Amino acid sequence: MKNKILAMLVAFGLVGSVSAIEINENLSINGFIDGSITKTDSETAGNDTANWGLDEIEVDFLFNVGSVSGEVHVDTNNGSGTGDLDIEQAHFTYSLENGVSLTLGRYGSNLGFEREDPAGLYTYSRAYGTTAFNLGNVDASAAEGLVVSYAAEAWSLAVSIDNANGTIRTAGASKDDLDFEVALSFTGIENLSVGVGHRKQNLATAANEVDVTNVHAAYSAGKALLAAEYTELSGSAVDLAAHMFLVDYDVSDKLGIAVRYSTWETSATADDSMITIAPNYAITESLGAILEYSDVSSDTAGADSDTIALELTYTF
Repeated sequence: MKNKILAMLVAFGLVGSVSAIEINENLSINGFIDGSITKTDSETAGNDTANWGLDEIEVDFLFNVGSVSGEVHVDTNNGSGTGDLDIEQAHFTYSLENGVSLTLGRYGSNLGFEREDPAGLYTYSRAYGTTAFNLGNVDASAAEGLVVSYAAEAWSLAVSIDNANGTIRTAGASKDDLDFEVALSFTGIENLSVGVGHRKQNLATAANEVDVTNVHAAYSAGKALLAAEYTELSGSAVDLAAHMFLVDYDVSDKLGIAVRYSTWETSATADDSMITIAPNYAITESLGAILEYSDVSSDTAGADSDTIALELTYTF
């Protein structure tokens, strides 16, 4: 199914887009409209929630002139709570003939299995709720800077020097130094993709600086996709880890089912875990539906919950 192909390729940074509407030889457009119906039952009385509406609308403009390509992603992400029109990403890439490329602008992280937008996910929810472990959620963690990349036949390497979107670098004690990220992907074994990377977040307050390490892999075996991920956040004020395991099986060309188990530390003494079951159906080539049930168990008293969601995503 189209959304699963996109999910696999985007997860390992192999492409930014699978298909697009060609306007002319230098410009094409793609995007998606994503909406959902959700209901969450909480163990804490009075914390139940329900929602029906649009989650995100995005239009991506893709430019290509000679050895320079560019992307501008315009979206309205209602999940952020505002629904305002915004520039999610905007960057251009200069490609050299030796496999080296330079990207400048606003972009997302190259770390993490669940990358970027809803059209690139196997499930409605993300593996770790709304925590910082969701590294690839560009709506929550876009950066602005420079990426130097090298692509070979079986592997690719990307080094980013950046700061968080909107960060103002000041002098003195409040200076926010540049962040660094290194991401390596390997596809040299048939049906296997592996990604590994490290990010150094240099914040204005040294006590809050964080090192992020991520390893994820996916293996295709017939109609099944097997994926696993490990993420570690470490620093003077935090030392937490998270794991994710996912199986996605295609029952037919249109029907599939994803089962995911994820767990993440919320403190030195408390963990959260989530079990997700998400059947998905391709209504048309461009319209997909996901029906998800997720159960969250927490060591924190009263934090257990379960959610049922129906998501429709139209891609173009």
